[in-house]
Amino acid sequence: MTDNAVIEALKKRDPNALKQIYANNRLAFIGFAKKYPITEDDIIDIYQDAIIALRDNAVNGTIDELKSELKTYLFSIGKYMIFNKLKQQKKMYLVENPSDFIENKEAFPFSINTDELTNEQKQLQTAFKALGEKCKAVLTLFYYRGFDLEEIMKELNYTNKDVVKSQKSRCLKSLKTMIFKN
Repeated sequence: MTDNAVIEALKKRDPNALKQIYANNRLAFIGFAKKYPITEDDIIDIYQDAIIALRDNAVNGTIDELKSELKTYLFSIGKYMIFNKLKQQKKMYLVENPSDFIENKEAFPFSINTDELTNEQKQLQTAFKALGEKCKAVLTLFYYRGFDLEEIMKELNYTNKDVVKSQKSRCLKSLKTMIFKN
């Protein structure tokens, strides 16, 4: 069934279309979501919420002119739900290119559509790319991979935690400056 046919079936509230989408994408989504520090129960809850949001968007006609694959759209919904969950946990992870962190790309056939990024996300992405390599490494390890200062010190061969802390602070200040200049 094509994406347009599935969207039309969802608009007609066809339960078989919903079951098909759910079953076809469940394992790939769980594999994708395991890259983030959330529990498997939360992953399953988020996936179910993303499926419901997808169905609601189809019924409301929001995705009639969808520019990406339906699977990509579903994963984008789930990704933002994951980020909201992480925000609730007071942890946010900065990602320049998520595909760099995917070990088995064959098991995860997913492409990110940068057209769906908000202006703020595009500004952050542009500013992050403009940072030096050391800053990118420190911020990625801290915010994306969840390393603490001690682990970053060992990973990047810094002399002590205070140096890492100062470096992280300078990098964030540079990032903020670049973002607010635009």
